[in-house]
Amino acid sequence: MDIMAMLPTYNEAENIKQAIDEILNCGLDIEVLVVDDMSPDGTYKIVEEISKNNPKVHLLLRKEQRGRGYAGIEGFKKALALGAQNVLEMDADGSHSPKYIPILRNALKNYDAAIGSRYIYGGKDEARTLLRRAISAFSRRYLAFIIGTKIKDPTSGFRMFKKEALEKFVHKLKSSDPFIVAEVVYYLKKYDCSVAECPIEFMPRIAGKSKLRPATLIKYLFKALKLRIVNL
Repeated sequence: MDIMAMLPTYNEAENIKQAIDEILNCGLDIEVLVVDDMSPDGTYKIVEEISKNNPKVHLLLRKEQRGRGYAGIEGFKKALALGAQNVLEMDADGSHSPKYIPILRNALKNYDAAIGSRYIYGGKDEARTLLRRAISAFSRRYLAFIIGTKIKDPTSGFRMFKKEALEKFVHKLKSSDPFIVAEVVYYLKKYDCSVAECPIEFMPRIAGKSKLRPATLIKYLFKALKLRIVNL
């Protein structure tokens, strides 16, 4: 298979079926791997039922060491084990539109990784509050400085990797929480992986509540500094 779309989920029962349908209908050779942390709302049960009738839908149900970071790490490894030539990472809440998947895939013709960016020409992030946008602006500038990357949107969780690039550092990833997004950017830089930024519009989630809080973003700034110091 060309692309495995890896979706870490927790309480996305209201969104997951639509997300899977839209991904599978994006016009590419693509399959879906949902990595679920035993969602209390039964997200994994919905995926389990879908997978019974569709071999392109896979479920990785995690019962231990829950957390967005751990889910991402296991999801990357599982996608590679299933034979994906390219691994797509995205959210299942509707904020990442599958219509951009072909654009990211096309970018991999010339790059090792492609990031869906809100902050380059053509990108938009109008769904968030002014406070969230202000915190995000500070966070991405700080992360870019600490990590030493020129990527304009280092906090974007909508990205695609060539197998060869992901294999270089997947065994190095350690984050238990959403900081894994920045940790991956750090290793892309460390291993000299070429990265394309493709403009996207960040959409409001279809249903449910966001799990990311402004205070959480601030906490990640300290983790970025620690990551840089530990790897000097």
